[in-house]
Order: sequence, then structure tokens, then C-alpha cells
Amino acid sequence: MLHRKLDQFCSEKRPVWVFLRDQQRWVEEALVVAIEGDMVTLRYDAEDDDETHTWEESVRLESIGAVSTRLAYVCRSGDPDDVITSEDCPEAERLSNP
Repeated sequence: MLHRKLDQFCSEKRPVWVFLRDQQRWVEEALVVAIEGDMVTLRYDAEDDDETHTWEESVRLESIGAVSTRLAYVCRSGDPDDVITSEDCPEAERLSNP
């Protein structure tokens, strides 16, 4: 089951949060770039002082304890005019009701 979900996230290029049991740490906002046998390759960014580094790390499938992904997010700005509604969509792109 985990293998199938990781494969789905890989094809969708959706960022995931992965908990590595053997290292007791989370890899945040990683992309699953490859799955070969029981090896999963993750690519993620990490900040160190004023620099951002991109890392690519291969981990064993059995060392992955949990995988999470963001389903949606909401802007928490206080201005209600910042919320995008269906009226903001161009007329040509709106779905019509049958």
C-alpha cells in the first residue's frame, strides 16, 4: 500500500512529509523522484544560515514510518477580499450547470 501511494505522489509530483523511523526525523516537503525496488529517492530543500541547499536522498522503503501530504491550504490574511471565489474565475473557464 505504501509503495502504491509513494508511486502516486511521484507521478503527481506532489510534495510529501516523510518520517524516517531509523533516523527519528521528518523530511519536509520532499518530492518522490524515483522508486526502484525497495529504495525511494527523495529530493528536498534545506536552509542553512543564509543558504538553501537541495538534497537528494535514497532511503529504504522499510525505514519510512509515515507519509503525509497537504490536501489544501487557506490564506489566513485578515482581508476577506483576498479570498478567491467562483465569481473571480473568467467566464470562459466557468463550469456550466446542466
